[in-house]
Amino acid sequence: MPFATVASDNLGGVGGTCVLRGCVPKKLLVYASKYSHEFEESHGFGWRYGTEPKHDWSTLMTNKNLELQRLLGVQTNMLKNSGVTIIEGRGKVVDPHAVSVDGKLYTAKNILIAVGGRPSIPDIPGIEHVIDSDAALDLPSRPEKIAIVGGGYIALEFAGIFNGLKSGVHVFIRQKKVLRGFDEEVRDFVADQMSLRGITFHTEQTPQAVTKSDDGLLTLKTYKGSIHGFSHVMFATGRKPNTKNLGLEEIGVKLDKHGAIVVDEFSRTSVDSIWAVGDVTNRVNLTPVALMEGGALARTIFGNEPTKPDYSAVPSAVFSQPPIGQVGLTEEKAIEKYGDVDVYTSNFRPLRATLSGLPDRVYMKAIVCANTNKVLGVHMCGEDAPEIIQGIAIAVKAGLTKQNFDATVGVHPTTAEELVTMRSPTRKVRTDAADETKMKDEATRQK
Repeated sequence: MPFATVASDNLGGVGGTCVLRGCVPKKLLVYASKYSHEFEESHGFGWRYGTEPKHDWSTLMTNKNLELQRLLGVQTNMLKNSGVTIIEGRGKVVDPHAVSVDGKLYTAKNILIAVGGRPSIPDIPGIEHVIDSDAALDLPSRPEKIAIVGGGYIALEFAGIFNGLKSGVHVFIRQKKVLRGFDEEVRDFVADQMSLRGITFHTEQTPQAVTKSDDGLLTLKTYKGSIHGFSHVMFATGRKPNTKNLGLEEIGVKLDKHGAIVVDEFSRTSVDSIWAVGDVTNRVNLTPVALMEGGALARTIFGNEPTKPDYSAVPSAVFSQPPIGQVGLTEEKAIEKYGDVDVYTSNFRPLRATLSGLPDRVYMKAIVCANTNKVLGVHMCGEDAPEIIQGIAIAVKAGLTKQNFDATVGVHPTTAEELVTMRSPTRKVRTDAADETKMKDEATRQK
């Protein structure tokens, strides 16, 4: 499909969601939005400004889109230099070995479906007034006041972006807590930290309707009441596999109830010659995982080396503010799988905050199997968490033990050194409830 910042049935571009309408532009906006917090921090270090820093929205959008165009060119050249023929148009699978693109037929021994996902928005009254994550990355002007509906990582990332760029931000979530599926203590910690930065959370609120008044402002109505005065309402209520109108069901490719393509361990669909990788299969929806699946598929089909994707110890990040990095099992999943675990936690004020005077804190957590001493999971919320967790992921993937962590010399003074200096467990969880010991959080007390 030809390039567009907002995807449609006829527009997209080489690079897909991550490069053009996801990770990359999102991270660029995160960088832009972090400066306001850094300006605030700088005062405690002696910096003074003659005037209040001002942000020019159009400069950010222009430069962001120039970078997307550059990346589009890089991706396109990479394909061409690899001998790939690019056919732009609307494709539809018409039989197990043929794809029709705008009426022209192309045949192949194997067909790979890697169309990803797209934002999923509920059909409620006034939904035409709502924007999704595509549009939120390319707005013509800064929202004065925005309602973000959703409690997942996309919602939190955009909440941080708009808050940092000085929009009024309200987040509406259906549950009691943000980030379902993440470690429980991390969920609490990140919500507290984001609230301290001025984001308002409305919990257990399901959207019912969006209305637009004569002054152009929007009202979000939930089952608990209505809030008026939003310039924008954004829905970040999940994503769905982009399988509509691809012709898959007609030729016998099995889809699940969410529209995801059902595949076996080698990414093969219910039709032998058709394969699928990435978010369209709704396995682990992360760009590097899709790359791994694609690599495994290439070895399976062309390398005569049947290879299954390995989903163990996949690290991930949430570029919220503060950001989250995680790898391995949550405490809840570790207890479910291993029973006896030792939990190490640290909740502390980083060195930077001692002079900035801001209420920023860092939370770290390591979950260890009590029987083998193997580190099962590491979770962190705080500045640089995504960068730190990438290195830690190597250790967790390699199956290293808590002794290996303890024997590693820390880099001082850094936040990351805390991960190799947590010596005493905060609590020991044992499957026999009578033996379960919960000790006070020594790390917090000491800090």
